[in-house]
Amino acid sequence: MGDFRESTMNFSWPWLGKKNEDLWRVLFVLFLGQLVSFVMALMSFTSSLIANLGADTPLTLSFFSYSALALVYGGILVYRRQKLLVSWYWYLLLGFVDVQGNYLVNKAFQYSSITSVTILDCWTIAWVIILTWIFLGTRYTPWQFLGAAVCVVGLGVVLLSDAGVGGGGGSRPLFGDFLVIGGTVFFALSNVGEEFCVKKKDRVEVISMLGLYAMLVSVGQIAVIERKNLEAVKWTSEIILAFFGYAVASFTFYSVVPFVMKMSGSTLFNLSILTSDMWAVVIRIFFYKQQVDWLYYLAFALVGIGLIIYSKSDNNPIEVVEDEDPVAQLGLLDDEATDSRDDGPVPPL
Repeated sequence: MGDFRESTMNFSWPWLGKKNEDLWRVLFVLFLGQLVSFVMALMSFTSSLIANLGADTPLTLSFFSYSALALVYGGILVYRRQKLLVSWYWYLLLGFVDVQGNYLVNKAFQYSSITSVTILDCWTIAWVIILTWIFLGTRYTPWQFLGAAVCVVGLGVVLLSDAGVGGGGGSRPLFGDFLVIGGTVFFALSNVGEEFCVKKKDRVEVISMLGLYAMLVSVGQIAVIERKNLEAVKWTSEIILAFFGYAVASFTFYSVVPFVMKMSGSTLFNLSILTSDMWAVVIRIFFYKQQVDWLYYLAFALVGIGLIIYSKSDNNPIEVVEDEDPVAQLGLLDDEATDSRDDGPVPPL
């Protein structure tokens, strides 16, 4: 637990004692993870509802969320009058990959069921482990690899069900599944980039710049890809409320995620939000009145077991930091950010 304690040193409760303090920090991070998990379920529900109402506008759906982030956190950044700590073009890249992830996953609701999309969204975990291993130098224990592998097996069961063995929901479930998997690659890139930025730099800056550049990317893509679909939308009160609900849920998600990542890292974060799948099953049964195949329950059980195996490891992932400045090694910041040499190494996860 030592590595986790160091990474959350800004949150100290000395009166609890070292052992109890470590325990409460873990519980606090897991609580925040479950908060984000519930918000993700709301995002999935509103996105699938919009798709069922006949609106095929995944880019427009994300645009309102990014606009809210840019306005709120950008306003805070302007009030501070501080110079950007990270060069603008890295935020543009971060915003671009985040938009693509949201586009592909929200598009998948047009073809696949809410349960398939939310469970397969967990593919992000596998990509995050690979990317943090390569780019952030994070090292994982064999038990953590085993836990992640069990999660991936569970996701494979979903693909098996949607391929026709158990009868997946949606018009083209397999096509929707592959859209989700493609989206998780972009989400993983966004998660790892965001984790690095919030651990070395300012959280408000990261959220505001992500929102700003993602909003600009969304506008460009809407004009090219989605303009005709947007013109065809019949703006009923249900669709407007669904758009509003998605924007509020997404705003909450992006506000809390950097905070959780700074405390625990992107891998534990992605593992802790797997319970959003449970909410997806509840929504599919009670709102859409659809039956859920037994293979989905098997997949959810495997994913849960994988999470337990990963979390039970005594050693948390450790970032390997060389003597050379990690910022320079990654090439993520420009010359203006070389002051980070005085900040010390990136805290271990």
